[in-house]
Amino acid sequence: MKTKVFLVFALFIMGNLWQTTAQVVIQDDATYDTTSQMLMANEMFESGEPFAEALGYNLDVLDPMVLNVPDSLAYTLGIENYEYSRYNLGTLTGRSGMGTHMMWSPVVVAKAAMEPASFDGTMTGGTANGYKEDDEFMKMMGHFGAITNHTPPMHGYPQFTDFYSGVNTLPQAVATDFQTNWATLHWDRSQMDKTLNLGAMGQSMSKQYLWAQDMLSAFHDANDNGIEADGTISPDLPNSPEFDPNNNVYYGGDGLDGFIGTMLTAVAINKTKFVISTLAFDGSDLGGIDPATYDPANGIKFFPHKISLSEAPTTTGLPPRPSGFTVTDASSDLFDQVSFLTATLGFTDMMNINNTSDPAHLAYHEVFDGDPFPAPMSVTGNPGPFDLMKGTSKVLLMNIMAMHFNNAAGTFVDTADFDGTTLTQGTTITAENAAYTIVALEKASMVFMGTPLQIAADNALTAQADFILQHFVHVNGGFNGNYDVNLGVGNGNIDLAANAALTRALYIAYRHTNNTAYLTAADNGYNFLINNYYQPSEHVFLTELYNTTATYNPWNIAILSGALREANLIGNHPEAANIYVRFFKNVVNKMQLAEAEQTGETGNDSDGDGIPYIVGGHKPFVMAESATLDTTLALTEEQILALGVKVYPNPTTDIIKLSLNNTLANASLKVNIYSLNGQEVFQNTRILSDGQQQINLPVHLAKGQYILRAALNKDIIKIVKLIVL
Repeated sequence: MKTKVFLVFALFIMGNLWQTTAQVVIQDDATYDTTSQMLMANEMFESGEPFAEALGYNLDVLDPMVLNVPDSLAYTLGIENYEYSRYNLGTLTGRSGMGTHMMWSPVVVAKAAMEPASFDGTMTGGTANGYKEDDEFMKMMGHFGAITNHTPPMHGYPQFTDFYSGVNTLPQAVATDFQTNWATLHWDRSQMDKTLNLGAMGQSMSKQYLWAQDMLSAFHDANDNGIEADGTISPDLPNSPEFDPNNNVYYGGDGLDGFIGTMLTAVAINKTKFVISTLAFDGSDLGGIDPATYDPANGIKFFPHKISLSEAPTTTGLPPRPSGFTVTDASSDLFDQVSFLTATLGFTDMMNINNTSDPAHLAYHEVFDGDPFPAPMSVTGNPGPFDLMKGTSKVLLMNIMAMHFNNAAGTFVDTADFDGTTLTQGTTITAENAAYTIVALEKASMVFMGTPLQIAADNALTAQADFILQHFVHVNGGFNGNYDVNLGVGNGNIDLAANAALTRALYIAYRHTNNTAYLTAADNGYNFLINNYYQPSEHVFLTELYNTTATYNPWNIAILSGALREANLIGNHPEAANIYVRFFKNVVNKMQLAEAEQTGETGNDSDGDGIPYIVGGHKPFVMAESATLDTTLALTEEQILALGVKVYPNPTTDIIKLSLNNTLANASLKVNIYSLNGQEVFQNTRILSDGQQQINLPVHLAKGQYILRAALNKDIIKIVKLIVL
């Protein structure tokens, strides 16, 4: 039995030279899962312009209409990654209609309630319709347009909640004016799962943060020329937070960025206010939490995994409004909490007007000093957006520690249940949840620096990283997919997502703690990832050990993106960037369902990348939900057996002999030897003549066990566990 298990493992470990003959085949281009699509958008953003800049590229030279200039790496990161992530967010939060319209958001509803009855109709054409909320919403849109010098698009559908999932097929063809009129970009509302989930809303809000902080990090003039903030230049009136319409300085790096950035920020503020005031669950009822006084030790209130939204009709032309909320899954899900925590932590940093450390934060200061968004309580005496974000971060961090951290085991667990009296923790922690918890804790440590919450975050991050080293490392290298703290065992199904997630997490842990044990483990994980999943001849990754059919989805693409990025930036593996770009070109590009001018497309696949132009189609700017790629061997099993490959002596000390009967003209033999953690320790390539061959290989390896792989013309012909004495 042991021989069979090893053979299967070894066959796969040799697999990164198998030659792929199939193409990526989309399996599901209709389903839109908000959580995984937005996670992918977030990772692609960070593997976009920020990654390209970290690699030393000048992004000012990029032009979407000039493909692969200055080179493929810069273009793929700075244009395609960046804009595909932007497409996805814009589609979800402004075009699809897959959520609750901003007209019904907490701030808009509260402000509308304070307006006189005569306000009805003043911003919407002069005819009263019984609602002031639509006028208040249009008033807000008009103000954002004025302070950014930009005309808002028609028929936009900005939303402050995001639904769990939906069908992305558009019920109408996309019109030619789609850039300024979004009417034909709306999805079929009858095919949406109107469930509220903190993971979905948290991932979309993380994307809203990433774009808002990018778009509002500078100013511009009436000609859209960028202006860097220096602490003296401001769009405001002198000695006032109010906008000055006469000084030719506007919010945002340009008009479009300014408008989108302010709108995304308003969405995030309302989303957070809604969550903290409406979706907190005490085990029996939904309600609110006061972040200023909340302590889970005095009674837990948390945000359940799934809440069904009921809607009520309004009047013709207005979006439906929320009418009720029903908890359908009362568990607390770790990924949900971590997702929303990551988003609120990001906005907390952005909204901190005391941070004037760089031009971006100098620009943010003008955004959050009273106009367009309220200043913090430290200035006004009343809680502002900064206090909302930091307070919500505090609630989430405290709940994660109280509900999901198993003190006895020293790890977080995926789920927890609270019935109002008793807290019941789950027993399993998955690789992805462990990884993204570490990512969030690093951010929490920085936001809560100098407070007890920083200490709690630091201790929890270290405990989780240590737990990964102790319990997730697989006996054959790589990482288990999960671990059960009661059973004391991990799942041997070591797939691409698990390995990529924990590799990335350990790089983050090393960056935060400077503990080289984490770096070593991360490097081992990266080596295992490349040597066991990556197929350099085709520039693709397999997604599961022992399975030559790769199944791609936004979830594993997102996690792989993060791992390769951090392997480059933290692990100092320069090849990781190129590997990611090649994978993106060969797989991710094939899964994008539509594109436009922002990524070099003008119609009829003018850029030749196989992605259709959006006009006239029925697919939005999103990724397919799943796709597959089959890998095959060019040589048959009978042909491989006929070669009669032998490797000896085994065990050995320093010389390995390999014999075979070669019948292929100009055949190239490549021999690789790997340590059990996946690191390559020996390589030799040579051209063979016809007939019986015997090759002597001086290996000079340290005592231990290794995996030897022999490939003939890129086809695996022999695998063996090698013992060196």
